[in-house]
Amino acid sequence: MTKWINETEFTGAVAAIKRLVDIPSVIDEATMGAGQPFGKPIIDALDEALRIATELGFTTYRDPKGYYGYAEIGEGEQIFGIVGHLDVVPGGDVSQWQYGPFNMQVVDDIMFGRGTQDDKGPTIAAMYAVKALVDAGLDFAGRIRVIFGTDEENLWRCMAEYNAHESGIDMGFVPDASFPLTYAEKGLLDFDIVGPGSSVINFVAGGAYNAVPDSAEITLPSDKLAQVAEQLTKLGYEHTILDSTITVKGKSAHAKEALEGVNAITHLGQALASVYPELSVLKFLAANDLAMEDQTTILGDIEDAESGIMSLNLGKITITPAETRIAMNVRIPVTVAKETIVDQLKAYVADYGLTFSEVDYLDPLYVEQDSPMVQTMLAVYQEISGDTEAKAMTSGGATFARTIKNSVAFGAMFPDTPDYLHQPNERWAIKDMTKAMEIYAEVINRLFVSDNK
Repeated sequence: MTKWINETEFTGAVAAIKRLVDIPSVIDEATMGAGQPFGKPIIDALDEALRIATELGFTTYRDPKGYYGYAEIGEGEQIFGIVGHLDVVPGGDVSQWQYGPFNMQVVDDIMFGRGTQDDKGPTIAAMYAVKALVDAGLDFAGRIRVIFGTDEENLWRCMAEYNAHESGIDMGFVPDASFPLTYAEKGLLDFDIVGPGSSVINFVAGGAYNAVPDSAEITLPSDKLAQVAEQLTKLGYEHTILDSTITVKGKSAHAKEALEGVNAITHLGQALASVYPELSVLKFLAANDLAMEDQTTILGDIEDAESGIMSLNLGKITITPAETRIAMNVRIPVTVAKETIVDQLKAYVADYGLTFSEVDYLDPLYVEQDSPMVQTMLAVYQEISGDTEAKAMTSGGATFARTIKNSVAFGAMFPDTPDYLHQPNERWAIKDMTKAMEIYAEVINRLFVSDNK
């Protein structure tokens, strides 16, 4: 097998990654405006990425409204797409960083900085892999387009704009996950369960649709407090009491793996339901809690062979005199129709006097596992990594692959790469970057070079 990546490519990639990491491209409401919909730092990162692409010989395009940009090389109707993103999550507590989030340092051949793993590093690595093939004199079967997203960490508005105005791609990948590759991602549905308010209790807990809440508290009259505490003890649920407030402890987890967590809201809800039986919403919480204890959901076990079992998460609750609102997330197997789940949810919650309200939905990703593209990517990964036992994967998570036709999530992290995504001291080893670049270059060589198609 040809070795595509030389010292010029990987040293150039490291320098380019630093140029991007040093830009704190976090969404910034203070500088949002015409031409920079997510703020100045993100548009600065987009402009810098396009400058880097121009220096490499790509032609570039920048959306006039500032939502996205892309770099392109080659000629023809077919497009091989590589979709990354330049926005990052905040650096957080700078004191927790060895070198600071937005001043990339290379120490012991490891790049430190926000975005080195997610997703500036992999995006640039993939673009330099394309450059290596160009330098080798290969002719592509069409155009290779590197798409720069700018809103992945929030609402994906960049890809909505891209798909509204640009042509689709014929095949491609998103370097924003782990090797070997993910060919199926479940449908993602955020929704609220809504009902009348209550003057009996005031219960506000949780945070995000996609996170299992690890803590929930409520302030109660002394007699009710004692009864709830007694119920929690009987159930074996960890809790503490301070003055008139009782707090239940759970275990945080991502919604895609909700059963790996311990939901503090539903735990507390089950105890409250015994003390306030007149409140049907508490019975709904208790039903969710019992389902999770049985390792299932309120709708039972729903699964398919392609992507596995459905997961359901209750992430936040608000019970006030004004209204009751419960924020939930469901990860729907790829062959199960969204409408089927919605109809079941509507019927189920109606029994508790509650209603269903859709908030957001992401279509699933599904590319046939035995497709030539998937099989080629898997074979190249196995040959270069030596990981011959690796299998294509499914996920309850979400990448930009689901926004682009016939694409998969493909690297750039290896199975043994420590996960520093969204954490202090995010880092990426140069040896892993170089190996990922070799994989990307060889995949494109086999799938999209004229002599090999």
